[in-house]
Amino acid sequence: MRKIIFVLLCFILCGCNSVYLKPHTLDTNALIYTPRAGYSMARSIKQTMDERGYDVSVGKLIRVSEVTGGEAYTIPTNAKYAVNVKERTEILRPIWCVFNGFWWWNFNVSIIDRTNNEEILSWRGRGCANSSIDKLNKIFDELETTKQKTTNKKVNIKDEDSEIIESLVVLTTQDD
Repeated sequence: MRKIIFVLLCFILCGCNSVYLKPHTLDTNALIYTPRAGYSMARSIKQTMDERGYDVSVGKLIRVSEVTGGEAYTIPTNAKYAVNVKERTEILRPIWCVFNGFWWWNFNVSIIDRTNNEEILSWRGRGCANSSIDKLNKIFDELETTKQKTTNKKVNIKDEDSEIIESLVVLTTQDD
């Protein structure tokens, strides 16, 4: 009987995630639109995308409704993707999330490819802060296309090496 109660408590208290994604569909070089503000998950998605080197735009505020308090933004026309995050206020759970960020998040995340109106990510999740960010990074790893970003980097060549690689063009991948 104790084992059954323990298993039931584990299922009740655990963080649940439902993720639907289309692997290798996120072009890392494309512009991504995200709305302004939000609670912790919206901020963390923007921060994670920035750390991964994505080109993120939050749009320009056009108007604020005096009746509802809602805001309207312009979406850049060259934005290939749009991110939508709906979330509840985070809850401080110092005992349950003691080694995992202290905050409990409950959220819905969606990423839309605006060129064909396809949803490439639909994630309904809840969990501690750090584990949600870890899951987000794993999701981005799966979503990203296999093409890597390339950039031309200057290479310092010593005089004694110049005759060996006189007409060599160096193309390297960008560090993420």
